Amino acid sequence: MKRLPALALALLVHALTLAFVGLGVWTTVVNSGLFVGWLFGGLLVAIGWMLRPRLDAGLPADAEMLDRSAAPELYGVVERVADRVGVPRPHRVAVRDLDPGARYVRTGLRRTPVLAVGLPLWLALSPRQRVTMLAVACAETPSLEEVVVDGALATLAEWRAALLGAAPLRVREEAQTKVVAASLTADHPGTGYEVAGMLGRTVGRVLGGPLLLVEYTLTRLVRSDDSRRRRRREERALRVVTASALGELEALAESGRYLAPMQAAALRGEGIASIRAGALARARLTDDGVLTAAPGSHLLHADQSDRIDEELLRHYARAVRGFGLIS
Repeated sequence: MKRLPALALALLVHALTLAFVGLGVWTTVVNSGLFVGWLFGGLLVAIGWMLRPRLDAGLPADAEMLDRSAAPELYGVVERVADRVGVPRPHRVAVRDLDPGARYVRTGLRRTPVLAVGLPLWLALSPRQRVTMLAVACAETPSLEEVVVDGALATLAEWRAALLGAAPLRVREEAQTKVVAASLTADHPGTGYEVAGMLGRTVGRVLGGPLLLVEYTLTRLVRSDDSRRRRRREERALRVVTASALGELEALAESGRYLAPMQAAALRGEGIASIRAGALARARLTDDGVLTAAPGSHLLHADQSDRIDEELLRHYARAVRGFGLIS
């Protein structure tokens, strides 16, 4: 079973990070009367802080938080879907103007769950497809085991960048080149900077070898477990929607065919209501050209979906102006 070796290796990496912090604090306390003790202790704590696990990238800068009072219907369907998927209810809901996807993330020190909805795709979806979009986003929430392992991989990436990715400063190299060129002697001796740089790169390669081996091993273990991760997320989403609904949304999002008609309508100067009506008509059109009733969901009825559109009207108007930037 490859889950246990991956988890054990990840915990070992996190233990190393904690060891730096603990050793730094201990060094500072024991040598509190010495400046050198504070210096080395602070350095060890700084290394531990640099190597801390990055649990989540957080919300993108372009995400705009919505107040519950301004979007009660949207908050309602998000919470109903989260309950069915089996993840904590998002405390906040945000919208993004140009990103078509939906993301369930945790932000801040308290790891507050937030769900960000991409307006370009949301505007084009039927009520049933909107539920599917939310279900997929909630199902992507990583388990505690995945958080631990992914955090260890992020820490190992920081180690690799610090030990093997550092290169001499370009400004310093240019200055050195000018000094050599201006020198009257043909043979210019190496400087302390060059010697220190060479020594640092040598130490980095010596220490970086075992770390690269650990990173390679953990990466292979995670990749071998990818199918189980995907299956777990799909099983979560299937608590809410059908497999055909998942396939339909995936095909629509990957093809991007929903976007061109809305871009054309925006260029013609059509209003949000007209753009939304056209998108719903396309969602109701079957493969053989028959116009059916708008596909709904027991978690989001058509009238509830319409009220969500009213809540997001101002955000739609702003997002539509930027549709031409999406390719």
